[in-house]
Amino acid sequence: MSNEIEIGRGKRGRRAYSFDDVAIVPSRRTRDPQNVSLRWQIDAFEFSIPVIAAPMDSVMSPATAISLGQHGGLGVLDLEGLWTRYEDPTAQLEEIAALTGEDATRRMQQIYAEPIKEELITARLKEIRAAGVTVAGALSPQRTQEFYGTVLKAGVDLFVIRGTTVSAEHVSANDEPLNLKKFIYELDVPVIVGGASTYQASLHLMRTGAAGVLVGFGGGAAQTTRTSLGIHAPMATAVADAAAARRDYLDESGGRYVHVIADGGLGRSGDMVKAIACGADAIMVGAALARAEEAPGAGYHWGSEAHHPELPRGERVHVGTVGTLEEILSGPATTADGTTNLMGALRRSMATTGYSDLKEFQRVDIVVSPYQPH
Repeated sequence: MSNEIEIGRGKRGRRAYSFDDVAIVPSRRTRDPQNVSLRWQIDAFEFSIPVIAAPMDSVMSPATAISLGQHGGLGVLDLEGLWTRYEDPTAQLEEIAALTGEDATRRMQQIYAEPIKEELITARLKEIRAAGVTVAGALSPQRTQEFYGTVLKAGVDLFVIRGTTVSAEHVSANDEPLNLKKFIYELDVPVIVGGASTYQASLHLMRTGAAGVLVGFGGGAAQTTRTSLGIHAPMATAVADAAAARRDYLDESGGRYVHVIADGGLGRSGDMVKAIACGADAIMVGAALARAEEAPGAGYHWGSEAHHPELPRGERVHVGTVGTLEEILSGPATTADGTTNLMGALRRSMATTGYSDLKEFQRVDIVVSPYQPH
């Protein structure tokens, strides 16, 4: 392939790009920002903004999931997190925010050793449903077979299977793997699954019947996958590859459209804009929403990788607090660093380049222009 480079005589590698490596190019047409639509729809569920909150305890509680839903997005609750392990996890959240030094990971492992309780899964999902917003919960592939019955009975609108990486073909000599195609076929609710980071992996997940595919691997602010496992997928290339898989699967399936959801490396508004431009239908956001005053992490951010009992591949990171959830999503912004009024930035970028909706904006011109910070 023309974009392969020689690493050494015995190994060639494909050049891949992060969001910092690319930039959007204006066209001959511009629009008024108020004439731009940010709406998107997955299955029967329509949202006014293309924002899905990552199922992470530092980002989503039942209350923040409800609030995001009321602001037009989709909150996804981690059904393996503190909210399904403790009746009231306030003390645990406060302790995690106060941890210091090398003891932080060890103590988090201890806190998350508390068993998951099925009755709390039911209670949390019913709380979100009672507020009248779309209900979404997430399980890892390892826990899906154990708890999905409880999740469905409690009543979810969208079911998310999210891991560091999820494959349609998991091989195990010890355990019966989750048969994604059979599992999704038997469910009565649409499933979003991921992450995937290549064209082939995305195509395989689309063939399982998933309604949406999460795209990203090791790119989040709280992940150390690249340093601990040596694995990383630059997001601009990963999203563009998944978008190509979506196009080819649309032809292969005779018209079935699977949504591509960028998941990782989306800390600021410019990254989110470029994710849509590279082909994403929506974005799954973690650190950007962890900066909200209402966020359970109190200015800190972490994912399930940070407390893995055997091989942590993430850290609890300080992201600070920049405003309310409403200010982060729709402003007004009081800084120019891309942490507030995220949707205003997306709307402005679409208007500046002349596009009226998200599907149109996926066709915007992009150039390779590595960012040089001052």
